[in-house]
Amino acid sequence: MNLLYILESVNNPKFPYRLTIRHGNEIVLALRVQDKWPGQKGHIFCLREEKREFELPVEEIERVSVVSLKRFGKRLSLVLDRPKNKRCDFLFLTKKYKNKEGEYEQIFWRTQKILKENRPKVKITTYRSGVLNVIIDSNERYPWKFPNSNVEKSKLPIGDYALKGQNEILAVVERKTFDNILAEFGRMAIFHQQLGELSVYKHSALVIEANYADFLKVDKLKFYNPNFAVKAIAELYALHPRLTIVFAGNRKLANEWTLRFFSAVLSHENDVPHDKVSEIVNRFGI
Repeated sequence: MNLLYILESVNNPKFPYRLTIRHGNEIVLALRVQDKWPGQKGHIFCLREEKREFELPVEEIERVSVVSLKRFGKRLSLVLDRPKNKRCDFLFLTKKYKNKEGEYEQIFWRTQKILKENRPKVKITTYRSGVLNVIIDSNERYPWKFPNSNVEKSKLPIGDYALKGQNEILAVVERKTFDNILAEFGRMAIFHQQLGELSVYKHSALVIEANYADFLKVDKLKFYNPNFAVKAIAELYALHPRLTIVFAGNRKLANEWTLRFFSAVLSHENDVPHDKVSEIVNRFGI
């Protein structure tokens, strides 16, 4: 991303610092903050510069590269390229006025410390998902079950199961039994091509109805030895780093994992973030 985190001082007693995230000369996010770092407070209230008039910066205090910028629900999470105080996030909230029409925003700059100490009742971001719209590939003879979902059978370009959004496919899963994987070992070049196509989707997974330990058992492997089998599996991970590979144990657990995976993806997609967060997400594809 080549992003920079820059902290500057300003002549304002209430908001004495300016924090910006920049991409080259472009300002991605500009905030006026109350301290150099949340520190012991755990969180700091921020104001966005957009559509406001503020004092110009006086002096640059710090300039650090951004290692990671991710969206988790209503939060933008940053990892900075420094040994200490490197993890933080910005929580963007939209609130309705109590005594008048309209909405206002609240932005809180929070550190890893406050996230550890404050334990909310709901600990996961992807909590509610709504009704799933699942496409099952027409070649699946004995498909998994997706209760309380809208299910249709259709030819998928890749994969065996897909989660459908309003105008696009949100997630794709390729299902393999133990015997299926052994068969794929015999045509690895083609299998890599298929997994490469699967990895094009932002949310994609290869779900195996077996345990990893099964590939170490000589009596199960038929034509292969354990050393070859685990090397082949390691190659799948190494050549497809964007693909989630899951050893689910059996058919029932593989079905359950996929159901929960689709639910989490849909919940994330339905959690509409703050307009500024959306802008940054769309710009950098995070």
